[in-house]
Amino acid sequence: MNREQLVEDLKQQIIEQLNLQVKPEEIVAGDPLFNEGLGLDSIDALELIVLMQQKYRIKLANAEEGPKVFQSIDTMADYIIAHQPAANK
Repeated sequence: MNREQLVEDLKQQIIEQLNLQVKPEEIVAGDPLFNEGLGLDSIDALELIVLMQQKYRIKLANAEEGPKVFQSIDTMADYIIAHQPAANK
């Protein structure tokens, strides 16, 4: 899967997982997911972790990685590409 397609898939998956009232094209991949960006909170962060485990079979190595990985859709895509199991590449 190429990075551009992954970013588009993540937008759609995040909207569905978090029940957001936005369209995928309204989300800028580089914008923050938390605070001033999409305005997600800590409960949403847990949902994003579940999403990555279910859709991409990727677990965060440790909790400290969370803020860096979930900074934006771009950072999530980069993490998924770097940590995808070989069968998914």
